[in-house]
Formats: sequence, structure tokens, C-alpha cells
Amino acid sequence: MSDLQKAFAKAHLSRLPPEAPLIFDERDEEEDDSVPEVPPPASPNDSSSSTSSTGTVVPSPSKHLFERPNSTRSRSGPLSWQDFFGQELFFDRQAGPLTIRHHAYLTPPSLSGPLIVTHHGAGSSGLSFAAFTSEILKLLPNAGVLSLDARGHGYTTTSVSGQNAESAEDLTLATLAQDLAFIVESVKDRLNWPKMPDIILIGHSLGGAVVTEVAHQRLLGDSVLGYGVLDVVEGSAMDALQSMESYLLTRPRSFPSLASGIEWHTRSRTIRNTTSARVSVPPLLVESENHQQWLWRTDLAATKPFWEGWFLGLSKKFLESRGGKLLLLAGTDRLDKELTIGQMQGESPNWFFISLQFRLALTCPGKYQLQVFPEAGHFVHEDQPAKTAQVVADFYKRNDRSTLVLPPKVDDLIKQGKLKPGTIK
Repeated sequence: MSDLQKAFAKAHLSRLPPEAPLIFDERDEEEDDSVPEVPPPASPNDSSSSTSSTGTVVPSPSKHLFERPNSTRSRSGPLSWQDFFGQELFFDRQAGPLTIRHHAYLTPPSLSGPLIVTHHGAGSSGLSFAAFTSEILKLLPNAGVLSLDARGHGYTTTSVSGQNAESAEDLTLATLAQDLAFIVESVKDRLNWPKMPDIILIGHSLGGAVVTEVAHQRLLGDSVLGYGVLDVVEGSAMDALQSMESYLLTRPRSFPSLASGIEWHTRSRTIRNTTSARVSVPPLLVESENHQQWLWRTDLAATKPFWEGWFLGLSKKFLESRGGKLLLLAGTDRLDKELTIGQMQGESPNWFFISLQFRLALTCPGKYQLQVFPEAGHFVHEDQPAKTAQVVADFYKRNDRSTLVLPPKVDDLIKQGKLKPGTIK
């Protein structure tokens, strides 16, 4: 480059605006902005492979492969459920004067894989487990995930003939547990499964109380291998209810756009994973009639009459119900007295294992498995979807009946001549 060219370039570069400050952590953006590949709906007769296609890539509606890059859209734009699940389902149900249209997202299991059934917390939706789903299917390719919208949440709707549906909304724990069992049974019938697959129940916050109730009441029978509760225990939940109304008053009442709603969740660190927020936040908001703003879809303040009933007796039911038990918390300070005692009543001595992969994961062989992710917030499965998926995958493998090897029966050993009669009394 000649001196004249250097002088010309220097003069023009000096007039350019300074670089914008780095607002987002580069490591977070590298992880969060990636959109996971979704496996196609599983089919026992499906023999397709990557080599059988013609090499044409068909983008999903949310990937915009041929659009010019847009930093605002990539960081705060909504993602489609199709990037995470194979299909969405609706189930109509009549309960007296009540008409309920249940909504759920599903990626079916293949072969003899398990079905992981997830239930979100109050105010969330089934897409709260979207990022988790993409991660768990990497670890358990034959597994399926069913993630439902509870009543009054997401795209599940309730109507009452001649009445205001909201005034008749029943969000008691017993009703929500019955709803979960109904949806699982309906999926089995819809997909013509000869029998129910092995089931792992996973619930966050309110959802943790719901899956525990399902296990406690045995609403899905012996098909439940185990259940996991994410960041909720009875003691801390009951304490938190005292400040719930104050928290709701601090939230914005509306947002000018979906993108701004997503951005508020990430900037306030309500959800610390951008990818998860981009798919889980849109179902939480609904556009106003004048199309000027986006409002909260679920009125959490109106659910106050049910709050105490959701968590009362949760610890006792969690410890006493059949099946493997997993408790995943964002901090050990959330443990209440009953669950702390439960950890001390295992058959083997207590011990703590510090995992380098999880930075800090506490595992105690007491009455249940305990994992702690101190770097996550309340939405542990959204903040740390890969780590949560790893824990759930290991939990399933630990409770998988197909891998159990039972000792031979005494009568069989005697018949085979390997044991003399009267040896064992």
C-alpha cells in the first residue's frame, strides 16, 4: 500500500464511530445462540439414514438460513417449538360443563426407549423444557419426551358454557395430577402403543409437586420408574410464598414486543440461557387486542388460593412414594428438615462427590439422589439444560429395569444340581 493510500485510509477510519461495548459474555453467546437439531419423529419402521437423502438441507421456519444476519433477532428473537420437538398434540376433554383442550409437545420414543414426562412450574409452559429436551435426546437417542401445558398455561384452554372460564379454573394439585395422567394415557391411545413405556417424571417447582402427587397416588401404575423434582422443597416453597405477591409487583405488566419480553427475562437473569429464553418465553405472553403490547398469558396473582395446597406435605410424599427419587437444586440452602433427615437415612454412609464436569454436583446415597447446581437460578433446567439432561439420563440408567440382573432362584439351582437341598434355610 502506498503512502497516499495509507493516508486516505487513516483519514476515513478516524471518522468511524467507536466499537460498541461488549454487553454479552462471548462464551454464553457461543452456547446460547446455537439452535439444536431436532431428531425426526421416531418410527419403528423408519430405516432412513443420512446417506439415503439427496443432500438437500431443508431449514426449519425459525432458522432463516437465507436472511442477512440480524444481531437483535439472533439474541432476542423467538425460536419455534419445531426446533426442539417432533410434534404438538391437542386432546379435547369434557368434564361436566367444563371443556378442556389440553396441549402438549412430543418427541415419541423409539424401540423400547423410555418416555420422559415433564411438567413446568407456575406461570411457565411446556416449552420450559425445550432446551433440556434437545440435550436429553443426545444422551438417550431412543428416549421420548412429552412436555405438557398445564391448565391456564401455554396453549391449554378451558371454557365453561355460560360462565367466565377464568372464574371456574381449577388448579388444585389433585386436578393437575389427574390432567398429567390423562395426557399420558391419551398419548398412548393416540399413537397406538401396545403398552405404556417406562416413564420418568420430571417436574419444576409446581411441576415437581404435580409429578410427586402422580407418583404418590400411583396414577400411572407400575410404568413409573422414578420421578425428579427441580428446585422445590416444601419448607423453602412455603417460605417463598410469603414474598410471592411482592415479586409479582416488580415484574413489568407488559412488553412492547416478544423480543423485549425475552430480553427482560435474560437481563433480569430470570432465565440465564438465551436459547432457552427464546423458545420458552413466547408462550408466556399474549398480544393485546389493540396489538400495542404483549401481556402475561397466565395471571399468577389469581392462582394464590392454590399456592399453599400445591406444596403442603410435599417432602413426606416425595420420600414415601414408589420409584427412584431425584432432587435437583440450585442451592443446598433450599433443603428443609425432613429432606435433610432423609439424606441421612440411607443404607450406606453419607458421602459427597464433587464432579469436575458439573463443577459442583452433590450426590448422597440416602433415600434419594441429590444434585446441586449452584451456578443456576430457579430455572435450573433452562439455565443448565445440558447438565440437567446428563443427571436425568444417569438417573434413568440407574433405575432402568431392563439392565437389572436378578440372582437365580434357589429352586432352579437345586434342579440344575448347583445347590444341595437344605443348604439355605
